[in-house]
Amino acid sequence: MRRLLFYFSLLTLILVVSSYYFVQKKYMEPQFSSIQDKVTGSGEEINTETSEEPGNQSTVITSTATLSAVGDVLIHDRVYNPAHVGNGQYDFMPLLTPVQAYLGEADISIANQETMIGGVGIGLSSYPSFNSPHEVGDALKESGVDVVTLANNHTLDRGEEAIRNAIDHWNKISMPYIGSYVSSKDRMKIRTLERNGIIFSFLAYTYGTNGISVPKNKPYLVNLIDEEKIEQEILEAKELSDVVVVSLHFGKEYQRLPNVEQKKLARQTANAGADIIIGHHPHVLQPMEWIERADGKCSFVAYSLGNFLSGQKGDYKDIGGIMQIKVVKVDINGEKVVKLKDPSFIPTFVGEDYVVSPLKQVAGKEAVYKKIINHMKQWMPDLKFSF
Repeated sequence: MRRLLFYFSLLTLILVVSSYYFVQKKYMEPQFSSIQDKVTGSGEEINTETSEEPGNQSTVITSTATLSAVGDVLIHDRVYNPAHVGNGQYDFMPLLTPVQAYLGEADISIANQETMIGGVGIGLSSYPSFNSPHEVGDALKESGVDVVTLANNHTLDRGEEAIRNAIDHWNKISMPYIGSYVSSKDRMKIRTLERNGIIFSFLAYTYGTNGISVPKNKPYLVNLIDEEKIEQEILEAKELSDVVVVSLHFGKEYQRLPNVEQKKLARQTANAGADIIIGHHPHVLQPMEWIERADGKCSFVAYSLGNFLSGQKGDYKDIGGIMQIKVVKVDINGEKVVKLKDPSFIPTFVGEDYVVSPLKQVAGKEAVYKKIINHMKQWMPDLKFSF
């Protein structure tokens, strides 16, 4: 009888301890199911949720921001001459009006300003040594562009004077620029922008400068592709931001698919920690792709966004587009998780009058539009073609 009473008491004690453990575990574990719902579902730009369950007081903040990008802004004389309005003044706004709403729709928009806007003071010029009016920058700014990349093969076309003139104007209109700088101090400052509680950082590099040597004592004039330097600067950018955006001027002109070198560099850049990689230089569209990183995360790469505004015609050189991707950050008591989702793309077309329009709205281009859709989504079936 005593032995039976002992076993009954022991069993009761075990049941009491087990019940206490499971109750405490329930209260102490973070509620990951609600976080997953916030990441995959739609919601407000910033959403804060506080749990007040006994033994667990946690705060979950969900933030959402969109980033868009366009390809090359390559201003030939046949583009800037018709834009002249007299007295050395130019107006490029009519060329961008049909796509202005798409550029302004995103929280941050980036453009590759391939030609330096050194201004009329040093003389405008076209291919092969470009120099463009300041007003190109004004039109981009007014159309909703927030950042311009300057590292490309034409950066040194007109030398340091054009670079300084251009950067003076970018500063005048409060437009952040990346990839070309006026001093070492200027170059050391990593550009960041914050939208809806999410901090983005921006870096840019080019494969070369058309054979023009970068002054040895002024390497800051243009960022050249250097894998070790890129990796180091991505690490520095990650300390300052939630999302690292890297622009790469690479590949072969007029090739509609990325080459082996592009894919290799994109993967290395992703594994170094870049979240979004934006490519340009081929002057034609190349597909987009998700890159699975060694750390288990995914990076997004657009190998080439083609020409956005240029004087080039035919063979897909007059087709570009506006890319957009959504960034979602979930912050749980200071621990953050960042995800990319909903990649989308609006193909654009530069007409005979150099007006940039959504390709879908251009009469007679229906078959071309379908080809571009198939081309751009061949490695990314989830790519959407509306914002």
